[in-house]
Amino acid sequence: MIRPYIAAAMAKAEYKIYEEDNTFFGEIPGFQGVWANNDTLEECRTELEEVLEVWLLFSISRNLDVPVVDGIDINIKVPA
Repeated sequence: MIRPYIAAAMAKAEYKIYEEDNTFFGEIPGFQGVWANNDTLEECRTELEEVLEVWLLFSISRNLDVPVVDGIDINIKVPA
């Protein structure tokens, strides 16, 4: 379930080029603190996916809510 979630989140990633140094910046809207900056677009995408994975593992391990993406909900449900 986590691979489809990551793929769906990465499909929403937005990238731009910083003209000052010609590096690429990427972020995923709705995922606070998940961003990457690298020399090439491909390196930026790879770094962004790695950051997303770490962010998800941290959030899930702390039982923090993560965004639902394209109907995929990986939040842990705690019985009442």
